[in-house]
Formats: sequence, structure tokens, C-alpha cells
Amino acid sequence: MAQSEQDSIDRRGALECMIWAGTGVLWTMVGGVPRSSSLLGISEANAQAASGFTFLQISDSHIGFKAPANPNPMATLEEAIAKVGALPQKPAFMLHTGDITHLSKPDEFDNADQAIGKARLDTFYVPGEHDIVDPDLGKAYLERYGKRVQAKGTGWYSFDKNGVHFVGLVNVANLKAGGMGALGAEQLAWLADDLKGKSASTPIVLFAHIPLWTVAENWGWGTDDAAQALGLVKRFGSVTVLNGHIHQIMQKVEGAVTFHTARSTAFPQPAPGSAPSPGPMRVPDDKLRTVLGITTVEVKRGTQPLAITDSELVKA
Repeated sequence: MAQSEQDSIDRRGALECMIWAGTGVLWTMVGGVPRSSSLLGISEANAQAASGFTFLQISDSHIGFKAPANPNPMATLEEAIAKVGALPQKPAFMLHTGDITHLSKPDEFDNADQAIGKARLDTFYVPGEHDIVDPDLGKAYLERYGKRVQAKGTGWYSFDKNGVHFVGLVNVANLKAGGMGALGAEQLAWLADDLKGKSASTPIVLFAHIPLWTVAENWGWGTDDAAQALGLVKRFGSVTVLNGHIHQIMQKVEGAVTFHTARSTAFPQPAPGSAPSPGPMRVPDDKLRTVLGITTVEVKRGTQPLAITDSELVKA
């Protein structure tokens, strides 16, 4: 059997794996399909990117958080940004998949912007639930991050880069404590219209805060109407879904869709079922940076999948 045929069969099968250690992801988008590689694979991924491009994902910075799990998330965000600056190949841009701040305060946004700006990368955002807890229910977030991308509704938008179509979705508006995320009818209608003119061969990257697959329903780690959104992208040959919120790496591949959640730059959360409830998880001080990090994604046209590499702030 030809390798391309085997790869197609492998992608059609529902493969799910969970990884609980490390930090950050190096994505190599090869032929528009994601492939993950370890930190040791960065050199190979960068070589593959010679005819493509790389982009980064960071998530859950929680600037303003002060509890024992990490009393100084600003320091670990700055360390993550320094790691970005040390990458051997400069990424094309960066995605932040939400919870930039902890309490949506102006100084928290200011401090986050100052740190993230040191990466000197164009950065695209979607809100986490902690970014829209201000009295105006997200107005401060939209004022800062929505105008430059002409965001619709509560902050959704799309853009194209090098033949790849990126869609930033919002599934945290009107979120109830412990409840599942939701996109809503208005956003789903917009998404259908947004994708309408795209060829089925166009690689699609969806990014939102809460996972678009059910990780742990009893913890609210999923999106109620995600199936409707995923139904709109099922005709595409390559779909990558990037999320944050759960502060740990989990991957799932179903057919042509690859799901990937990123670690936080602030603090870890427990694995589903390993604790009574989700929330900041304290680890020994000398272990904290082994469970925080960044994600890099590499896109290369003409061969097999997009590569994802997760890297820690400090190796265990």
C-alpha cells in the first residue's frame, strides 16, 4: 500500500492520545495537516518549514493571578516570550487562545501586552472567560483586540495567511461557572458564511479558548454546540483545532481533524478524574516550569501533516 493511502487511512481512524508533561507546541503544518514532534524535533521541523511558515500558540497567561500555584505569572509569561525569541526560525505570527488576564483589569491587560509585545510578532487573540469578567462584559477586551481584526459579535473573526484560513471563535460568552462553552446561533451562521467560498483543499485552522471536543463534561471542558461547527468544516481535507483553557496538552485526531490543547504560561490544572474539580494545581516550585510553555506550528505545502511541537519553559 502506498504511504499516502496509509496516511489517509490513519487519519480516518479516530486516534486519541493524551500528553501531560512539557510546555509549548511546535506545529509544522505540512500539506495543511498537523504533525506533532517532540522538542528534539525542532531542527527537523524548521528544515521542513523551508518551503512553508511557522506560527506560535500561547495560552492562559492569567496576568493578575496571585495564588500559590504561581504568585508571579508575569515572570513565567516573560520566560515563555524569551523562549519564543530564542527559536532558530522566527515565526510568522502568534495566536493567544485566551485568559490573557485573570480579572480583566486594565493594568492586567497593559502588563500582558507589554510582555507579549517583546516577541515582536503580529499576535491574534480570542478571549477566555477571565478576559470578559469586567462590568461591561468584554468591552475592554474588544476595544483592545477586536478592532484590528474587525471582529464580529463578541469577538469572532477570520484571516488568511499563506493559503491557510484561520478562524478565531468565541465560546466563553455568557459562560456559567462549571458549564460547557457555547458558540451560539449567530456565530455559527457567520462561520457557515465565512467558509462558504473556500475550496475544500484549503487548510483550515480553528482556534478558541475552550476545547471544541468534550474533554470532561462534568468540569465544563468542552463546547455544547461544537458538533455544529465541526459539521461546517467536514468537507475540508485538513482542519486543525487549537484551544487552551485546560492548561495541559491533549491531542485527538478524527479523520482530517486534529485537535490540540496548549499548556498555560501561568499554572497547570489536574488531569480529568485525578482531582475533585479543576482549578490551579500547585506543584513543587522547582517543577512549575516543566509544566508551562509554548506551542509552535509549522506549515509546509505539498507533503504530509502540519507538525506540532510542545516545549517546556524548563525541561524536566
